[in-house]
Amino acid sequence: MKGIKTILGALAVASLLSVSFSASAQENNNRDENGNVVRGSYESNKFWDNWFIGVGAGVNATVGSDMNFKIGGLAVDANVGKWLTPTFGLRAGYRGIQNAIDLKNGKRTAIKDGEWNQHFFHVDAMWNMFESIDGYKETRFYNLIPYAQFGLLKLTGNTKDTEFGAGVGLLNTFRLGERVDFFVDVNLVETRGEIYKVNGKKYAHLLAATAGLVFNLGKTNWDRHSSITPVVVPLPFTLDQYNALQDRVNALEAENAALKNEIAALKAKAPEVVYRDVAVSTPATLYFDSNSAKLSVREKAHLDYYIENVLANTSNKVTVYGHADKKTGTEAINNKIAGKRAQVVKDYLVSKGVDEARIEVVNEGANNNLFDTPYQLNRCVVIK
Repeated sequence: MKGIKTILGALAVASLLSVSFSASAQENNNRDENGNVVRGSYESNKFWDNWFIGVGAGVNATVGSDMNFKIGGLAVDANVGKWLTPTFGLRAGYRGIQNAIDLKNGKRTAIKDGEWNQHFFHVDAMWNMFESIDGYKETRFYNLIPYAQFGLLKLTGNTKDTEFGAGVGLLNTFRLGERVDFFVDVNLVETRGEIYKVNGKKYAHLLAATAGLVFNLGKTNWDRHSSITPVVVPLPFTLDQYNALQDRVNALEAENAALKNEIAALKAKAPEVVYRDVAVSTPATLYFDSNSAKLSVREKAHLDYYIENVLANTSNKVTVYGHADKKTGTEAINNKIAGKRAQVVKDYLVSKGVDEARIEVVNEGANNNLFDTPYQLNRCVVIK
């Protein structure tokens, strides 16, 4: 027991020295312009961000009041985890492989030679103490991370048993770079004393200390939420500030009154009647659907307007040109549909009272397209 206290004391002193050194050696990018610690808030990380893999090795031991301390065997440490916030994370892992006990006063145990193979599969909830107390800092050299541990302990070799175990640990990480940290991990797990069956003990105390490397995956840092600094209005007002605000209020009230008077004057003003001559331009163009010579309701309305406002005011002759688009159909089909379109327009003009002798029909087919693009506009009839 004295040996355990010596080892744990040395680890505590080393941790305190590391804390003191790191606190004095780091820049204050976790503080605001006034020197106050900034603790967030932080944007949520994506699923693949802030993952890590830890690999290391060390020693296992079993401790108790009726035992002499000795190194119990090799501890291989492998784990994977994710930081959900700068201060809280989860990890899962395996720790083994060997352990042993040395009882005082020649006491015996059910375990042959006091040695066994130990396999501990665990899940840990971790709290980064420094990030929580001193605010998140990406370049922090040293982090002290207490954690709670729970898992399944399986013994093989000289003894066979499976028990649940729970405990606490202290993870120390040292930044070597953006992607790599060095770690020292010390933990104590409590499980049922059935694993070594001595003196009717109800619990066994399993101690482990490992060291190794942590590899950081994905995005390794955290972004703070942007914030807007509110405008601070000094209270109470000085006399000069009050008078300036009052003058501004008076000016706005005067401007508002002037606008109201202007609106009232506009409402009272009699409406003006404006006469405007609308010039109807010629020629007129009527459009048809693909492979169709049928006038739509819309195009009939256009023709009615053209008859009433142009042809009714002149006795000049008009020419009806039929067109088809050259991008669709053969030349024979295009000539046929263009002629039909022109004839349909002529028949409609005659039905509305236009003298047939005034109308000439010209079938342009697809030879003299009016529009290069879009070519669908050439499905038309032009009246000149």
